[in-house]
Amino acid sequence: VYIDLSDNNLVGIIPSEIGNLSSLQYLNLSWNELEGDIPDEIGNLTNLEELYLNENQLTGEIPSQIESLTSLLQLHLGSNELNGYIPDEIGYLTLLDFLELSWNKLGGKIPDSLFNLKNLTILNLSGNALTDTISPNIGNLTLLKTLYLSQNELEGGIPDEIGNLTNLLLIDISKNHLTGTIPSDIKYLTKLKHLNLGSNKLEGAIPDEIGNLDKLKGLYLNNNQLTGTIPSQIWGLTLLERLHLGINELHGNIPVQIGNLAQLKELYLNENNLTGTIPSQIGNLTS
Repeated sequence: VYIDLSDNNLVGIIPSEIGNLSSLQYLNLSWNELEGDIPDEIGNLTNLEELYLNENQLTGEIPSQIESLTSLLQLHLGSNELNGYIPDEIGYLTLLDFLELSWNKLGGKIPDSLFNLKNLTILNLSGNALTDTISPNIGNLTLLKTLYLSQNELEGGIPDEIGNLTNLLLIDISKNHLTGTIPSDIKYLTKLKHLNLGSNKLEGAIPDEIGNLDKLKGLYLNNNQLTGTIPSQIWGLTLLERLHLGINELHGNIPVQIGNLAQLKELYLNENNLTGTIPSQIGNLTS
C-alpha cells in the first residue's frame, strides 16, 4: 500500500507493471532522473491517495486514464518536461486538495473541469505555457489557500470572482499578459499574506480597497502600467515586509506615512513619475 523511492538516483522509465499494484495508496518516485511517459496503467491504481512524480525528466502528456484515480488527495507532477494540455479528465478527481503541475511545458487553456475541484487548497500551475483567460469559475475554489499561476501566457483581466476565495493566503499571477484593472473585490481576501501581480500589463489606479488586506507581508505590483497616486491605505499595512511598486506610471509624492511600515525589508518605487522630496521618515525603516 506504500512505496517511497524518492530522492535516489533512479533512471529509466516508470514500468507499466506499476499498474499491477492495485492496492497502492501512496506512491512517491519524486526527485529522481526518471524519463519517458507516465504509463497509462497508472489509472489502475484506483486506491491511490497520494502520487508524487515531481522533480524528474518525464515527458509526454498527462494520461487521460488519470480520471480513474478518484481517491486521489494529492497529485504532484511538477518540474518535469510534460507537454500537451491539462486533461479535462482531471475534473473527475473531486477529492483532490493539492494539485501541482508547475514547471512543465503544458499549453492550452486551463480546463473548465478543473474548477470542479472544490476541495483544492493548493493549486500550482506556474511555469508552463498556459494561454487564454482566467475563468470566472475560479471563484468556485473557495477552499484555496495558495494559488500559483505565474510565468504563463495568460491574458485578459483578473476576474472579480477572485474575491470569492476568502481563504487565500497567497496569490502569484505574475509574469503573464494580464490586462485591465486590479479588481476592487480583492478587499474580501482579508487573510492574504502575499499578493503578486507583477510583470503584467495591468492599468488604472491601485484600488483603495487594498487597505483591507491588513495581514499582507508581500505586495508586488511592479512592472505594470498602473497610474494615479500610491493610495494612502497602503501606509496602513503595517505588517508589510516587501513592497514592490517599481516600473509603473505612478505619480505624486512619497508621503511621510511611509515611516509607519516598520517591518519593511524591501522597497521598490523606481521608474515611476513620483515627485517631491524623499521624506525623512524613510529613515525609520530599519528592518
